[in-house]
Amino acid sequence: MSRRPAAPLAGYGIRPARPSEAGAVAALLARAFADDPVMAWMIPAADRERRTARYFRLSQRQQRPRHGGVRVAATADGRLLAAALWSGPGCWKTSAVRELAALPFYARAFGLRGMPRAGEVQNAMHEAHPDTPHWYLPSVGTDQGLQGMGVGSALLRQQLARCDRFGQPAYLESSNITNVPFYEGLGFRVTGEIRLPGGGPTLWAMWRDAAHADDRSAG
Repeated sequence: MSRRPAAPLAGYGIRPARPSEAGAVAALLARAFADDPVMAWMIPAADRERRTARYFRLSQRQQRPRHGGVRVAATADGRLLAAALWSGPGCWKTSAVRELAALPFYARAFGLRGMPRAGEVQNAMHEAHPDTPHWYLPSVGTDQGLQGMGVGSALLRQQLARCDRFGQPAYLESSNITNVPFYEGLGFRVTGEIRLPGGGPTLWAMWRDAAHADDRSAG
């Protein structure tokens, strides 16, 4: 996400994504992750956007049954501006049965060459994942041309306000160092680096404690 200052967009709301919007959400996230280092490491350059969209289509199927699910910032006429995938406390890890059933879909997304790297990414992230119950943000993206205009932060602040209200922490991995200040501005802090094997890129584990009432009033 760009860090250039800009006025927030007006005329949109934040809501759960509709099942009929799964394709549009996947395409939006694929565009948002076009320059993502980890996606570039896992998915060959040829046909990357289409394969990345396949991955985010699958991610939504994995997330949607969970409390929180898929959320979007959208205009009144249905244009999607940003999307976020959330998992509630205790729900971040997909069951072995669901993972096994999803393998053919992962293969279509990553291809035979990308599958080993995708598995390495998943293993590294799982090993670093904290045990303390939390809300997990595996993916968030703002559509191209709208970064830095306040849409992504507004989308995340809605859930983070709920985390504060119920005293629940949140966790994410940033796959791009340039996005770390954005998340820090939302109260996250870097807790470690996740180094992928074989010379792969680094992810930054980030944790956010729930803000207390006096902290919110002070801000």
